[in-house]
Amino acid sequence: MVDAQQQSQQFMQAAIDEARQGLEEGGIPIGSVIVHRGRIIGRGHNRRVQQGSVVLHGEMDAFENAGRQNARVYAEATLYTTLSPCAMCSGAILLYGIGEVVVGENRTFMGEEALLRERGVRVTVLQDERCIALMNDFIRERPALWNEDIGQESDC
Repeated sequence: MVDAQQQSQQFMQAAIDEARQGLEEGGIPIGSVIVHRGRIIGRGHNRRVQQGSVVLHGEMDAFENAGRQNARVYAEATLYTTLSPCAMCSGAILLYGIGEVVVGENRTFMGEEALLRERGVRVTVLQDERCIALMNDFIRERPALWNEDIGQESDC
């Protein structure tokens, strides 16, 4: 039988796998999964580049792929994401009533964790070295794309 910590590690690994898939597709390596009662109901990765989208961050893609769910399902769900959620994704987390968010890392980008906590969301930050390395490598190799994604000016 799998204990809660092992299961959490498996879900973060699924989010990392999503992030790596996004990178392989030429996109930004951020992945997310939504878990309800021990089962992934939505998975996604940042597909802004691949889809020419302005909103398909990893969390938003996971919500889209989870499809329409009863509010109770989202209230009981945990969202795993490789990077701290931005304002847009945090808004979706709050809108759908997600009660818990597990963040792979927030060293390369600090999202709206304080807002989530203020609104009663349980936020855990792992500082997972795999997530940190994935983002550091990407930012070093593709700074212009990274700055476009987070809305900062770049001379690159």
